[in-house]
Amino acid sequence: MRSPNWTRDELVLACALVVKNGWRELREGDQAVQELSDLLRSLPLHSGVANQLPEYRSVGSVSHKTTDLATNHPKHGGGRTKGGKLDLIVINDFIDDESRMLRSAQAIRDGISSGELAVIQEQPDEIAEDGTTAREGRLLARWALSRERNPRLRASKIKAARRLGLPIQCEVCDFNFGRTYGEMGEDFIEVHHVLPLHISGPRETRLADLAFLCSNCHRMCHRSYRGESWRTPAAVRVEIEEALTAAEDA
Repeated sequence: MRSPNWTRDELVLACALVVKNGWRELREGDQAVQELSDLLRSLPLHSGVANQLPEYRSVGSVSHKTTDLATNHPKHGGGRTKGGKLDLIVINDFIDDESRMLRSAQAIRDGISSGELAVIQEQPDEIAEDGTTAREGRLLARWALSRERNPRLRASKIKAARRLGLPIQCEVCDFNFGRTYGEMGEDFIEVHHVLPLHISGPRETRLADLAFLCSNCHRMCHRSYRGESWRTPAAVRVEIEEALTAAEDA
C-alpha cells in the first residue's frame, strides 16, 4: 500500500505552517513538523491508513511537503521542487487571502482537538460533482453540513420563526413549500449556515447563524463556482438578479 495523495485539508495545514515560518521550509527536527505529522495521521480522511502505514505522513514526508510549498511560491529565488498541481492551488489561495486560509487551518485544528471532527460521518456534497472541495477543505464542509442537517436545530429555527410571526420560506427566492404543496409542504425547509466555520469559528451554532433556504438555493449556496463553495443567501440573490437582468437585456 502506498500513502494516498495529499488532500486539500492536509495542504492547508502544511501551508499554514510554512506561512507562519515566513514562507520557509521546516526541517525534520522542528517540533512543529512532528506535531503536524501527528495531527495529519489523526485526520478522518484516509480510513485506517495511519495504522497500516507507519511512514504515512511521517516527519520526513511533512518536512518535504513544506519544501514543496515554500519553493513553489512565486517569489522564491532558488530552485523549486516538483510538488503537485494542488500544491500550487493552495499556495495561491494563501497568497490571495492569507488570513482566511490561516483561520481555516486553525478551525480544522480546533475541530480535531475538540474531538468533534473525529465522530462526524462523511456528508453528501462535501465533495463537488467534479471532485473539488471547498477552499477551506473537506473537513470544514463536512462539519458545517452535518450541523445544517441537525433536525433539532432546524426544528428550533422553525419554532423561533413561528414565535416571531415570520414565514417559513426561502430567504433567497421566497419559495414557500406550504403555499405550493399544501399540507404536505407545511414547514418543509432547509437551513444554511450564513457564515462558514473559518469565519464564525467552531462555536456552538446559534439560531441567528442559520437561514431558511429552499433545496435549489441551498445547493447553489454550496456549489463550487468561481473559486468559492460557500455563499450567503445575499450573494445568491445577487446571482439571481444579475441573471434576470442579463435575460432582459438579451
